[in-house]
Amino acid sequence: MSETTHDDRVALGAAVSPDEGLPASRLAARYGLSVSGARPSLAEYVRQLWDRRHFIMAFSRAKLTAQYSQAKLGQLWQVATPLLNAAVYFFIFGLLLKANRGLPRDVYIPFLVTGVFVFTFTQSSVMAGVRAISGNLGLVRALHFPRASLPISFALQQLQQLLFSMIVLFAVAAGFGSLPDLSWLLIVPVLGLQFLFNTGLALIMARAGAKTPDLAQLMPFVMRTWMYASGVMFSIPVMLADKPQWLANVLQWNPTAIYMDLMRFALIDGYGAENLPDHVWVVAGGWAALFALGGFVYFWKAEERYGRG
Repeated sequence: MSETTHDDRVALGAAVSPDEGLPASRLAARYGLSVSGARPSLAEYVRQLWDRRHFIMAFSRAKLTAQYSQAKLGQLWQVATPLLNAAVYFFIFGLLLKANRGLPRDVYIPFLVTGVFVFTFTQSSVMAGVRAISGNLGLVRALHFPRASLPISFALQQLQQLLFSMIVLFAVAAGFGSLPDLSWLLIVPVLGLQFLFNTGLALIMARAGAKTPDLAQLMPFVMRTWMYASGVMFSIPVMLADKPQWLANVLQWNPTAIYMDLMRFALIDGYGAENLPDHVWVVAGGWAALFALGGFVYFWKAEERYGRG
């Protein structure tokens, strides 16, 4: 290309770049560039998570160790906190409000303690999930890794905490006459299903909490309402015997009530199958699959937005 100057001399002009005028997407494709932090395919995302399984385990253990590091009793608070809650609930609901009706005392006390421990497992997973992204923005912005690692590691932390506390739960059950037998083997699939459910719920809450940090202030009220509706302190069929059957069914089929009832059935001799809703294992598996798969996909769809803005 050339142009003529004012004194009739010919001057050579700069050559036009072949990239001039191209949109950013075509420029990136021409030079093999990809968007930083772009969401990978679902299969690739699962592979990345598996590659970081050691990080997930180490992070969950570190969080569990640090949780009570400033307290003099340290890890004992993992057991003391739900036990103190159970003692308060027994005084209020068992002694004052007679919520133990239909259950003898040697069944009601392990019934109550089991409910508190199992519900706390879900409650803690939800509360940790809400803050999984918003409470770790420094880590999210500094390192590149699948963000699902964080809510999964927090759910795993709560599982480890529950397993530690199960020693006390076993002691309470045995102390009230429910000695170990083959039904205790059911604890393993119950905890497995509840862990899957909790993980999916933590993933859902992590995405919601990343967008709306104030959700962390609202969730304690939601969880408290959920606890009162799940039969932690009372038997749902007995307490709702004079209410419409559909209401008792709805409360019994909610996920936390399902997992509590299965754990009670496994641990407590006097808590038989007549206390369980119909198709209880199918419902328990359905809740676990629905939330684990649905929560994972829901979280993955916003992968490129975490830590931005």
